[in-house]
Amino acid sequence: MRVLSLAARCAALSLGLTLSTQGLAASGEEAQLIETINTWRSQAQPCGGEASLELPPLNSDTRLALSPEGTRDLQQAMSRAAYPMVNVQAISLSGPRDANAAMNVIKESFCQVVLDPQFVDIGVSQEGRDWRIVLARPLLSGRLGDWQAEGQKLLQEVNAARKLPRQCGGQPFAEAAPLQWSEVLATVAASHTRAMANQNFFDHIDRDGRTPGDRAELAGYLYQQIGENIAAGRDTPRKVVDGWLASPGHCATLMNPEFHEMGAAYAVDPKSDAGIYWTGLFGTAQ
Repeated sequence: MRVLSLAARCAALSLGLTLSTQGLAASGEEAQLIETINTWRSQAQPCGGEASLELPPLNSDTRLALSPEGTRDLQQAMSRAAYPMVNVQAISLSGPRDANAAMNVIKESFCQVVLDPQFVDIGVSQEGRDWRIVLARPLLSGRLGDWQAEGQKLLQEVNAARKLPRQCGGQPFAEAAPLQWSEVLATVAASHTRAMANQNFFDHIDRDGRTPGDRAELAGYLYQQIGENIAAGRDTPRKVVDGWLASPGHCATLMNPEFHEMGAAYAVDPKSDAGIYWTGLFGTAQ
């Protein structure tokens, strides 16, 4: 078993991978493993002595279905697959007979890779008892305006989602009233998003130990309710909200009828792991 990684900005490394010549879509045990990984990511997990955040699901991308055996390097494989990667990691397993057995190995030995919030896409390939799991983050493709404009677009996507009743995991939510834009919450969201991008971390707790509620209070927002959703690696407001809706915890925050206002922002730092970060700060003032 091994884990391989490569950043596009680094020199190519010879990693012994080839493109899979098998089916174009994940099916059977491969699809089950992706589903199991995404279910696992949707809940906080112990990993490396810390608890992970709830994470949105990874998108299944057939371009990342690389053969468990091969001789080509990872960068060539990504180029041949026309996948515009920024960062990619590949896990090779030998021995698991099925998806459940493969997942047990991943939990034990590769939790930090699979729970890394920078990754957006996943591909799985299986040949007998040999597996390859590839997680990747693509180049940013969206043309974004300034943070205020994109924050307002994020609010529009959130309000569109709140118009419909939905299930967030096992919790039903009725249609919720639209949220109003809050300049104070937007400023707080922008500050936290810039901190995540510039200081290269992904968490609700900032480097000074402050919670979302702490940051809101310091900005003068006296609240009855406060909540925060964050995202990384997704380059449009629609992708951010789609990811939140697919994650039970994020979805529940987004659909919570007790929230009346929202502020949102994004920030980019090419030196950071995820490249782009987002914060949506939900609140109800006193």
